[in-house]
Amino acid sequence: MSKINILWADDEIDLLRPHIMFLTGKGYNVVTVTNGRDALDMLEQQVFHMIILDENMPGISGLEALQRIKIMQPNVPVIMITKSEEENIMNQAIGSEIADYLIKPVNPMQILLSIKKNLHSDELVAEKVTVDYRQEFMAISQQISDARTIEQWHELYNTLVRWELTLSATETGMNEMLRMQKEEANAAFAKWVKRNYEQWLTTDTHPLRSNEIIKSRVFPLLDKGQNVCLVVIDNFRLDQWRTISPLLADHFTVERDELYTAILPTVTQYARNAIFSGLMPIDIERMFPDLWVDEDSPEGKNVNEAPLIQTLLDRYRRRVTFSYNKINDVDTGERLVQNFNTLTNYQFNVLVFNFIDMLSHSRTESKMMRELANTDEAYRSLTESWFRNNYALELFKLLAEAGYKVILTTDHGTIRVTEPIKVVGDRHTNTNLRYKLGKNLTYNQRQVFEITRPQRFGLPSPNVSSTYIFASGRDFFAYPNNFNHYVQYYTDTFQHGGISMEEMLVPLVTLNPR
Repeated sequence: MSKINILWADDEIDLLRPHIMFLTGKGYNVVTVTNGRDALDMLEQQVFHMIILDENMPGISGLEALQRIKIMQPNVPVIMITKSEEENIMNQAIGSEIADYLIKPVNPMQILLSIKKNLHSDELVAEKVTVDYRQEFMAISQQISDARTIEQWHELYNTLVRWELTLSATETGMNEMLRMQKEEANAAFAKWVKRNYEQWLTTDTHPLRSNEIIKSRVFPLLDKGQNVCLVVIDNFRLDQWRTISPLLADHFTVERDELYTAILPTVTQYARNAIFSGLMPIDIERMFPDLWVDEDSPEGKNVNEAPLIQTLLDRYRRRVTFSYNKINDVDTGERLVQNFNTLTNYQFNVLVFNFIDMLSHSRTESKMMRELANTDEAYRSLTESWFRNNYALELFKLLAEAGYKVILTTDHGTIRVTEPIKVVGDRHTNTNLRYKLGKNLTYNQRQVFEITRPQRFGLPSPNVSSTYIFASGRDFFAYPNNFNHYVQYYTDTFQHGGISMEEMLVPLVTLNPR
């Protein structure tokens, strides 16, 4: 341990010699003074890592010294020690952002514990986290090998996200090991999806899918007369939900925290329209051709969401009024906050937040945004900042106050891509980097999930020979023409449409107002 300098100011410092000897024996350099004035003078002469301050000293009191210390060295942690148990003194000290507050008599171990908590907690936590992750590493590898059911994949993905958040909060050096495990897990997950996806669409035994969300989670609540708000945050991943969930704790309790499986392709046109219609894409095109938007149409892919919701309510004979609001910018969100009372006229409200989707796209197109969201950790941080400081959190507070149950979910997640795969298509081939739809595609079959009979997978087929192909893991599709420029531009950007745990295993949360 490098030498830690501690300043201890107490007018009875002679009585504390055993404490000082104990700390010296633990490797700390303790400088002592008997009053507040000397403490302030000492701070001008020497750098200290911590200050221990007696509250009741002659001349400048501990509280007065504390105020000046916070001006001189605002980042140095201060432990306040006092004989008094008066609440106002405690409030003043805590209000001055002290590191700890101890009541005399104190023993040496109390002081040592406070020092460790305030000076060494990061390294102690990192050490413990490192040991714990190394111990669990083999268990996680075994989970990857053994995963055969959707429940096992949910458990594995939750474990990996838990460790991702834990390791990102500490300096352990274990992040690379975890990244390798996630890639191993995603490779195994992609193989599992390829083997099972078709039967999920043709049998009753399948994971909860996009087209079943409203029927299975919203309708039962509406049938009980409950006011419900379905919140869909575009491009929302499990790690982002874990990041923002503490912000909702004062307003909601979590009734159900689960994952569901987004359908392929994991993009708005297919997955989100499936949520709102309660249908697979091929059935939307067949039953409501005027509401289905083809791949090559210049029309927006999500322009018919409110009409699709109405078709779902009509099919299931739910005579319920609903509102639909899509929030694409701050102005729209703030107007909705200001006019929130209009939502209370409806038993069922649908809110779509597009910020995270816009963030991922702007990160692709903007050098500045790439700098701001250069890692998954930074991507989560921007999500948390948006949710905390904008209209989103305020809308959730208002929903809680109005007594709405909230179903919080997404249409799909996203993944940071790094590995290009060559594909050749004609001018009618879609532009998405994680899946391609066309009739003259050239590709390496071993690198993709290939669907040559789209109807069997619930997908429209624009032409008789239409084929869908999907990238998995961190792969993305690139054209041979100008390949190097294309790869350089899109490598390390967030994309969606393909097969990965991040894109397909997405949050579905039921929140009860407090």
